[in-house]
Amino acid sequence: MDERAALALIGGSLPTAGDDAAVVDDLVVTTDMLHETTDFPDGTTRRTAGWRAVGASLSDVAAMGADARCAVAVYAAPRFEEADLRAFLDGAREVCETVGAEYVGGDLDDHEEFTVATTAIGRTDDPVPRSGATPGEAVCVTGTLGRSAAAVRLFPEAPDRANDLFRFEPRVAAGRALAAHAGAMMDSSDGLARSLHQLAEASDCGFAVDAETLPVDVAVDDVAADAADRRELAVHYGEDFELVFTTDDPAAARAASPTPVTVLGEVTESGVEMDGEPLADRGYTH
Repeated sequence: MDERAALALIGGSLPTAGDDAAVVDDLVVTTDMLHETTDFPDGTTRRTAGWRAVGASLSDVAAMGADARCAVAVYAAPRFEEADLRAFLDGAREVCETVGAEYVGGDLDDHEEFTVATTAIGRTDDPVPRSGATPGEAVCVTGTLGRSAAAVRLFPEAPDRANDLFRFEPRVAAGRALAAHAGAMMDSSDGLARSLHQLAEASDCGFAVDAETLPVDVAVDDVAADAADRRELAVHYGEDFELVFTTDDPAAARAASPTPVTVLGEVTESGVEMDGEPLADRGYTH
């Protein structure tokens, strides 16, 4: 059973599952787990790991259009080194500070592989689900695409730059600003293509997007082999943690968001296409 089949099983057992986070009495709750072998390339500092792990959960809070309040983490490793643990705490605190939240601790555990499990909590009385997209709306994305993919390729030769790229800013402020304008929203942790397919499934709609509009991060141009590779890194790699959303007023969304917003195309009745061709449902897989 792959990850998507497992998620489908969970969704069938828990009818309220399926968005980036659960909402209970105006509290937004989400959890994530990251592993050294799959999520932290060689050269990832513990500071970056703390930032990125906690940031991933804060990104889910952002995708619901919620304020971020706090985060906790389970830090598991074969042994506890003071320098590593202090650096991890620095990263976790710093990413929380960027979104006005507080890192409040967590738990420690022995484990054969460095592993982090994080939980973030936010608050909103008007969450934005994945299921609200309507044909005729614009589909948009915040920020740039391909940043994480570029970082992974840069780690072997330029670890300092790669770590900088890996420490992304969760789009909490943008999510709050866009909540009033978005019909549906989620983060792009699994990649733009897979996000569009997930939104289409949740909203029973389709999407038509234009490749020329893609806001590809400048770092991608330093690592891409050619135009096809550049598009692959921007569309399918994932782990960018930008917000993909629909809106009936893109001008208002752009004006409201503190992060640049790019219109990619429009919501259609069915099918997910780029430049008139089917866009493969392919992206980051755990």
